[in-house]
Amino acid sequence: MFHGNVSLEIAEGLKLLRRRIETAKIPPSQLDETLNIATWNIREFGRRRRSEAAIHYIAEIIGQFDLVGVVELRDRLQDLERILPILGPYWDAVYSDAILDAGGNRERICYLYDRRACSFNGLAAEASPPRKKSGTEYVADSGWWRAPYIASFKAGNYDFLALTVHIRWGDDDVAREAEIRGVANWIAAKMDAKAGEDQDWIVMGDFNIPGRDSPMFAALTSTGLTIPRALLKDEFGSNLARDKRYDQIMHLTRFADDFTLAGGVLDFYASDHKPLFPDLTKEQFTYQLSDHLPLWVQIRTDIDGQLLDQIIQRKRGD
Repeated sequence: MFHGNVSLEIAEGLKLLRRRIETAKIPPSQLDETLNIATWNIREFGRRRRSEAAIHYIAEIIGQFDLVGVVELRDRLQDLERILPILGPYWDAVYSDAILDAGGNRERICYLYDRRACSFNGLAAEASPPRKKSGTEYVADSGWWRAPYIASFKAGNYDFLALTVHIRWGDDDVAREAEIRGVANWIAAKMDAKAGEDQDWIVMGDFNIPGRDSPMFAALTSTGLTIPRALLKDEFGSNLARDKRYDQIMHLTRFADDFTLAGGVLDFYASDHKPLFPDLTKEQFTYQLSDHLPLWVQIRTDIDGQLLDQIIQRKRGD
């Protein structure tokens, strides 16, 4: 981390933040063996210029991981550009275009990743809903307010597709459920495609699902997406009150249960924002850091043994 010659107040805030980070018990990743992945909705990131303290705190939080799917990055990228030098020269970003209408909320989705731990494989695209021919045109019957964003990565000998979403908010639960189901069906169709880029998926983001007993969660898991074993505990709420699981990390994978090794929430709030921003209200604090906490998981990327087992099983079945 390259915080530089920060002020006394920021230095003290970083020391406190690091103590809060330690309580998350995030295991260090091992090159070519494990990868730490997180999803984080950073509230309206880029809409208003963040304070210098907030930029350093956000960078410190992101730097705990190897790959972060960021939700609510706005059309203005100045604050993202302030964070990257603090993270260091080995960090990079891949991000989508902003959607400028009210439904899109001028938002982007961004992947921030440490090139020492994983590499970008070349695919980066917004998901397009299925289309049907209508007259001389091809049009979608339905869609999503903010297009899911997919990118391909490699860590160790594990290639995978990351898909990050920000599902619509609002009072229409039926429409939200339909959008979630549409994303799940789109992933299933990609999995079935003969020329698909990869069979291993990490699906994450802000699904705006109130709980696992919701029809929205049933829609999300209707085509095979599952919660990694390390994230099954109910206490992993990702709002500041820790009682809602709006954010999710799901996977479609060919590998065994020990593919995911650890997971949880990084609680930078700890029920008290004043030590970090003594002059702000809680609401103002959420526009400096966020009203969401990062949800994270550590995955195993050294999969040689499991690949060999699959070859043996396939050969024995011939």
